[in-house]
Amino acid sequence: MGKKDYYDVLEVSKNASQEEIKKAYRKQAIKHHPDKNPDDKQAEEKFKEAAEAYEILSDEQKRQKYDQFGHAAFQNGGAGGFQGGMTMEDIFSQFGDIFGGFGGFGGFGGFGGGSSRGGMTKGSNLRVKVKLNLQEVTKGVEKKIKVKKYVPCDACSGSGAKDGTAKDTCSTCRGSGQVTRVTNTFLGQMQTASVCPTCHGEGTTISQKCESCYGEGMIKKDEVIKINIPAGVSEGMQVKMSGKGNAARRGGINGDLMVVIQEESHPELTRDGSDLLFMLYLSIPQATLGTTVEIPTVEGKAKIKIEAGTQPGRILRLRGKGVPEVNGYGRGDLLVQINVWIPKTLEKEERKIFERMEQSDTFTPRPDKSENGFFNRMKNLFE
Repeated sequence: MGKKDYYDVLEVSKNASQEEIKKAYRKQAIKHHPDKNPDDKQAEEKFKEAAEAYEILSDEQKRQKYDQFGHAAFQNGGAGGFQGGMTMEDIFSQFGDIFGGFGGFGGFGGFGGGSSRGGMTKGSNLRVKVKLNLQEVTKGVEKKIKVKKYVPCDACSGSGAKDGTAKDTCSTCRGSGQVTRVTNTFLGQMQTASVCPTCHGEGTTISQKCESCYGEGMIKKDEVIKINIPAGVSEGMQVKMSGKGNAARRGGINGDLMVVIQEESHPELTRDGSDLLFMLYLSIPQATLGTTVEIPTVEGKAKIKIEAGTQPGRILRLRGKGVPEVNGYGRGDLLVQINVWIPKTLEKEERKIFERMEQSDTFTPRPDKSENGFFNRMKNLFE
């Protein structure tokens, strides 16, 4: 099956502007991102397909060639920036900044390990989960976690060579880390480059390997890592710690550590974005006569006044008692929904009291239309 048209992949018209193409790519990339679709090969292929389309259409010269010759313009190396298919490493090193977000959040960091551009190897990423309670989420917290990971070998300082012996220049690529080949296409001769199969892009080889790491330049051990988590994070959000992942072979670039947030539920408060919700149950006398009650907040207890005649379903707002916006400004509110507790059983004397109340005109329902109904309550909530 032939490749899908790049414009169709990004769902844009052929005269789309660069800004429209960028927005369309971001939308497709987020939709099919591997973190949102774990172990979904189809989503991963669509993710790569979108990146390939963006790599061509975001470059005016490549886009012009594509418009003229189609996919044939990039066969056998062509003008495309990625030879032999795009890898996750290619995508994130080339387009990682397009995801924007807020600092290290959102999970759109690098993937896996391997050779990065320029022949330098990169260690694989690590992913750990950290549980936070509501107070930690609201105030931010510093956590220390123990991670088993690859670190540079102490015996050879990460070089992989025994007793500090020098490395030899690779005879295959002569130190460049790449091998080139020339192919003929209908557009003329095209030169392509690939990672050297002998030195795996490092440009050097080792004649005497380190006995501690067997020439790899890294060993596995436990490491305690300090993580500063800002206030306002939420379930599933990821904190990216650059360079805290696995060490690379023979002195390459460390991978990244992706810290996935797991939010523990609160026994009384429910989170809704930056707002917190609390269900307050009042007795019939409390709702009728009015009272003062204590309710839970993240900081502790707070007293609120209940006016006489408060109706079930009313929502009280405590401004600024919710969760802060992550890496932003402002803080959500604590919303208190009033419920009236109706007893299921009554003592004999209690029943007589209610029977007398039933005959009283005072207790005949006279709903206030300005407060009645779900939509009116929601309207009042946001005023």
